[in-house]
Amino acid sequence: MRRRLRGLLERPDLAIEHRFRRAPYGGSNQFLTALRGELRRRGLRVSDGAFGPRTRACLLHSYLVDVDDLRASIPHGCRVVHRVDGPVELYRGRDDGADRQITQINGALADATVFQSQWSLEAHRELGIELRDPVVITNAVDPAVFHPPSELPEGPRLRVIATSWSDNPRKGAATFAALAGAADASRYEFTFVGRAQGPLSNIRSLGPLPSAELAAELRAHHLYVAPSLFEPCSNALLEALACGLPALYRRSGSHAELVGEGGLGFDGDEDAVAELALLADELDERRAAIRTPKLADVADRYLGVLGIEAPA
Repeated sequence: MRRRLRGLLERPDLAIEHRFRRAPYGGSNQFLTALRGELRRRGLRVSDGAFGPRTRACLLHSYLVDVDDLRASIPHGCRVVHRVDGPVELYRGRDDGADRQITQINGALADATVFQSQWSLEAHRELGIELRDPVVITNAVDPAVFHPPSELPEGPRLRVIATSWSDNPRKGAATFAALAGAADASRYEFTFVGRAQGPLSNIRSLGPLPSAELAAELRAHHLYVAPSLFEPCSNALLEALACGLPALYRRSGSHAELVGEGGLGFDGDEDAVAELALLADELDERRAAIRTPKLADVADRYLGVLGIEAPA
């Protein structure tokens, strides 16, 4: 009932079924916040899960969805699009039932499904998970916050940074620490922003930062390391690329899709140092090759899948 009353007051065109949180928070929250802002700037009424009589579409996120509540709340004719993570089993390193929940929600409510990368779509299929009417749309970041610096940072050493909201070991903090310990200390200095499960030696460590502060910290560095495993579409990596940082990335998940020629990959701790040195030698070339999805284009694609248009 509360959802319906809110919907009558807000009269939303689009409902995004997500509990939005102020940054710093996880990547999906950051992307959905950016998407909501872009759609509102175009004149669409976008609610945080409330439905009204004019609501034409609903965007669900992952598995944090109450199917019975939504089934009773979604108005007739409202198109439902399900944005999914994962496979969650892979990046969490255990089967906690999240992928089964996603499959059940998708089958019960969705008209179409958004995967965040081609890798994610194919990884689901390899696990035998087929979701309704799939399309691949990558994430994007807010260009007003995450953008290249006006001048490149100076200093005697190259500044290398990694970031992570989550302290899940599969985010790769230990790999980043191993890289910092093995690399030439006269050539590099290392920074980690976010949460890790233990102290990181040879690394300047900062806690999670709000978006504007994080973007400024990224722009004060020369290159980014993405050491995580099985990411469907790392928002942290996209933020760094958008700030003009070539990336050294683990060949896992969707990293290669996002980075393209804007960085180099490594397979394990053994070859990370050598690839870091090669990337450092090619820094200008790799920086010039960075291509990131534009938020406006990503919003266009979401509107197409949702079946709605912004006011003229």
